[in-house]
This record gives sequence, C-alpha cells and structure tokens, in this order.
Amino acid sequence: MRPVIIAACLLLLAPITDSWWASGSAVILDPRMVCKKNRRPRGRLAQICRNETGLLREISRGVTLGATECAHQFRHRRWNCTTQRRSMRKILMRDTRETGFVNAITAAGVTYAITRACTAGALLECSCEKGAPKSRRGKALTVPTPPVTTQSDRWQWGGCSDNVRFGLQKSREFMDSRYRKRSDIKTLIKLHNHNAGRLAIKSNMRIECKCHGLSGSCTLRTCWWRMPAFREVGDRLRDKFEGAAKVISNNDGDNFMPESTNIKQPGKKDIVYSEQSPDFCVPNAKTGSLGTEGRQCNVSSAGTEGCDQLCCRRGFTQTTVREPENCNCHFKWCCEVICETCFVKREIQTCL
Repeated sequence: MRPVIIAACLLLLAPITDSWWASGSAVILDPRMVCKKNRRPRGRLAQICRNETGLLREISRGVTLGATECAHQFRHRRWNCTTQRRSMRKILMRDTRETGFVNAITAAGVTYAITRACTAGALLECSCEKGAPKSRRGKALTVPTPPVTTQSDRWQWGGCSDNVRFGLQKSREFMDSRYRKRSDIKTLIKLHNHNAGRLAIKSNMRIECKCHGLSGSCTLRTCWWRMPAFREVGDRLRDKFEGAAKVISNNDGDNFMPESTNIKQPGKKDIVYSEQSPDFCVPNAKTGSLGTEGRQCNVSSAGTEGCDQLCCRRGFTQTTVREPENCNCHFKWCCEVICETCFVKREIQTCL
C-alpha cells in the first residue's frame, strides 16, 4: 500500500517542480526525488512523504521561489545561478559560497511558501495565527511595539498573523531531518546555511496595523505579524553571501571555526563555506562553470555586470540594434492616445 501512496504523491507533484534541483542527485532538494530515494523514510519525513501531499506541493513551490530569487540576485554576475541542471548539480556537490547561498535561499523559499499557504488557508494542517505570535514551544515572542502617536492610542493583536512558526518547523523537518545524525563538515555547513536562510525571514518579521475609530480616527488599532517581501529576504541573503566566512572543522569534529584567526566566528545568520569558488570565467564540467562567453555586459558599469568584470578581461564585441518604441503621441477626443512607432538605436556589448 505504501508504494502506491508515494507514487500518488509523486504524480501530484510532477507538474509543479521542474527546477534545476530535479537532476536526481542526493544533494539536490526536489520533493519528488527526496521521497523517491527514501523508499523507507522514517520519522517526520516519512509522514510528510506518505500523508501530507498538500505540504509537499507547497514545498515544491518554495523550491521554485528560491530558484527564481537566486537567478534574480545573480543575473549580472559571472555565476548567474543558471537553470542548467548539470551545472547546478556540480555546484551543489561542492561546498563553495555559491552552494551556501543556494541552500540558504532554498530553505527560506520553503519556509516562505508554507507560511504563506497557512495564512491563505490552503493547508489543512495549519492556519494563520491569532493573537500574539508564539515560538515553537508555544511561548509568546517578543516583537517590536507598534509606534504610538498619542497617549490615547491603543492597539491589540488581531487579524491573521503569518504562521511562520509552522513554516519554520516543516522546513526543518523536510530539509534537515536526513542530516541530523551526521557531523561531517559539509553537513554542519549545510544545516547552518539552511538555518541562516530561515532566519532571514524570522528575524525580519514586521507588524502591520489597521486603524479603527469614528471619522477616520485611530482610537484603536488591530495589529498582526507579517513576513517581509521575499525580494527583501533575497537581498539580505545576497549581502550575507558577500560577507560569507570560510570555515574549517574544529578539533572535536562536531563544529566548525573560521579558517583564519583574523576572522570572527560567524553568527547564525551568516553564510559559511569551506571550498574556494572557481572564477566561472571559462567552461569547466568539473566545477559546473559555464563560462561567460556570449553574455551581455554593460560597458559603462564598474560593477559585476561591467564588461571588464563579466568578460574576465577577454574583451567584448559591440553591435548596434534598432528597437521600436512609441513616439509623437497625441490625444484624440475622446478618449484615445495615438502614437507613432519610432526606432531607436541601442548598443549591445557581448563577452568574447
């Protein structure tokens, strides 16, 4: 009976997740592959795979959300979080800072999607939170107090707070449970970066309020807890990527420490890694680098998208293209705006 249930879960998930995690590697998170490879999963992972198809669907959406945000954050860099499966598989089999970012943004995406589904009432297992938000152990969390403009202002918890507690819990159960009994450096780093991704949401929850009172007054406010926009989560994790710390295993083998004594011990919100990244300038099947030949660059930029940086000082070609745009627009009574089509020239730079 169990194989039939698992097969049904996989069929339900099939149309949703076709991301670059779905390459069949054990290090790549894809709910279909996780449940399929773990023929006899145990504990909470077993329950999720066999019985919670709705939750698996949201996990799939979270994986896709993380993949989309990763591609946005790195769209102007040598490594652009490619959707090419073989390349991403090689990236995730290593332990570079790029691997750390992918693991963090995936954990954040899964947490975000599950929490959002709870608030929307899309999952039978949870709902939005009523009253003051609580921790995993049921204790009320300390959150910022809404600003008070006058002494008569009053506020109370109400509305429908995002149930981030449930999202965090399910993200841990699905993504971390298979690694809990391991203590090698790669596993420790993976679990740390998973948690860093979740904290990018949990640590940046905000309060939203609605005023109540006669004639637009605000004698009473109802307030609830909201997650930040996922783009903000991606921005914060990209900043952590920039300041990621290289670590090594400590003497007891149960934890890690900075590679250099000049670097402070990374905190829970920081991204860590143990392997140096390739430069991603030229194709390399071993590292997963696709190179930057043929990528568009910006000759006027001194940033990561600049031709000097993106093309790895190999040079670039420049071509002129003509693009249509509206021009000579005028208003015709009534009520229409009529425009002509003009062609403007634009220079495009492409890496050699």
